[in-house]
Amino acid sequence: MKNIIITLLVLCFPLTGFAQKITISTGIEVLKEQNFKVLEGKRVGLITNPTGVDNKMKSTIDILHEAPNVNLVALFAPEHGVRGDAHAGDDVENMVDPKTNLPVYSLHGKTKVPTDEMLKGIDVLVYDIQDIGCRSFTYISTMGLAMEKAAEKGVEFVVLDRPNPLGGLKVEGGLVDDGVVSFVSQFKIPYVYGLTCGELAALLNEEGLLKHKAKLHVVKMKKWKRKMRYEDTGLQWIPSSPHIPQPISAAFYPVSGILGELGYLSIGVGYTIPFQMFAAEWLNAEALAGNLNRLNLPGIYFRPIYLKPFYSVGQGKHLQGVQVHLMDYEKARLSEIQFYVMQEIAVLHPDKAVFGNADEKRYRMFDQVTGSSFVRTEFAKNNRFDDIKEFWYGKTDDFRKTSKKYYLYK
Repeated sequence: MKNIIITLLVLCFPLTGFAQKITISTGIEVLKEQNFKVLEGKRVGLITNPTGVDNKMKSTIDILHEAPNVNLVALFAPEHGVRGDAHAGDDVENMVDPKTNLPVYSLHGKTKVPTDEMLKGIDVLVYDIQDIGCRSFTYISTMGLAMEKAAEKGVEFVVLDRPNPLGGLKVEGGLVDDGVVSFVSQFKIPYVYGLTCGELAALLNEEGLLKHKAKLHVVKMKKWKRKMRYEDTGLQWIPSSPHIPQPISAAFYPVSGILGELGYLSIGVGYTIPFQMFAAEWLNAEALAGNLNRLNLPGIYFRPIYLKPFYSVGQGKHLQGVQVHLMDYEKARLSEIQFYVMQEIAVLHPDKAVFGNADEKRYRMFDQVTGSSFVRTEFAKNNRFDDIKEFWYGKTDDFRKTSKKYYLYK
């Protein structure tokens, strides 16, 4: 009887989240298939973090360290560290990796670019990190700056390619103005750029976006398609940062991450749905949801929500607002949602319009993430997304045309 009950439970509730069929091979899988040929006879430095694993969840660090024909001599740590032991935003310290006894050089602290000393005795730098497809996530900045330095020192650069969890079709957001280039907007690309890290590396290298052109080799994935979201790959998800615990979190990061820089509303960081909501003590959940749904934004539904965050903005307070639901991902324009939320809050609560109430000390970070001070200053005049829409989408078609030259996948 017990076995029958278990069988019925499995049939009724299949463990799809735990036993998905993997449909693609990532760059590290392909590198293994090629018996590490591109690295053979070279001294290797590896830029990675916990997301760098093969299809069986083994770390790229351990794979390269154990490969008999690979001479792994150093590790390089992006934000959060190579083993994921540093909190978001914290400096990462130079150290020795306790498992391999290899030196770990920090690329997220006082230095964000490999130094001459770090690259001494290295022939090739390998990059293997799962990104989330959004410009303000710092891993692509680490990749590009390391490529520049590698090129300057005559060090080869290899990217082990991975999926873009947003797919390869969405392109949103303005390019970056000279005055706000920073580690969260290091390169003049859209906010949502629609490329894998390997494709982006090729674009940066060939379109003059780096000071020096690198000797670049991308180890392509097998069977990845541009229309795929991460869930379609069958791969397990490893949090790319503490507040990107699931693939769906990556899809929502561009929905609210820009507004989140102002600390003005809770965007779900500190609650159970990071980046999926907007809430405050003074908001009227029903009214805000009604106003937003009447905009008929494609693929989006706003649901009233009531909550008490465990930490961060609004900790321990009773908040209300809206949860964003992606009803049709292909139609949804992710990054504009937060601007429409700002717009409708100003309609319902004129005294709470964002740029009269947010901490002005955070304005600089907001400008850096959006890629321009124009977004803030122009939006603040009337609190209308239409006033910045041309800037936000004005160069996306040109970028899409340029980036197609570097597509490695259909």
